[in-house]
Amino acid sequence: ILVDIALTDTLVDVAAGQADVAVRFGPLADSSLTARKIGETRRVIVASPDYLARIGTPQVPEDLHRHNCLNFNFRRAEPVWPFARDGEEFAMTVHGNIEANNGETLGQLAAIGVGIARVGAFSVAPELADGRLVPILEAFNPGDVEQIHAVFVGGTTTPARVRAFVDFLASELRN
Repeated sequence: ILVDIALTDTLVDVAAGQADVAVRFGPLADSSLTARKIGETRRVIVASPDYLARIGTPQVPEDLHRHNCLNFNFRRAEPVWPFARDGEEFAMTVHGNIEANNGETLGQLAAIGVGIARVGAFSVAPELADGRLVPILEAFNPGDVEQIHAVFVGGTTTPARVRAFVDFLASELRN
């Protein structure tokens, strides 16, 4: 098996042969592809201690209106962040001056003090572990989890290399 990785948030057309397997985060669109859940990640809102010292730490979601909120720029993303208060979920539109197409970039920007980001916890795990980022507004997190799927052309024509690779991904992401 040769692993040839292309990192993009553009939807790759697996059915047309652009790739054997695509890894998709979030809700899946209806399609003829086979999808296998290979993991999930908790979403967190993070900022650097430096940013919070300079601008202030939001105490409630509405405080984000005074902050630079870093967002995703792909078309399936909306600048809306989910929250919960007193058992009721609600969404709030946030604004910022930088958008990017992957969580690692947003996490790095937050870590250097550019603003506040809402990303998958896995993408900022090192920064959280060493204190370059801290989670904020955790009391308002509605249990925000994003599922991760491998999608591929299924059925009897699925090559063994595809099955082996998807099995490998599922095994590694569970650990």
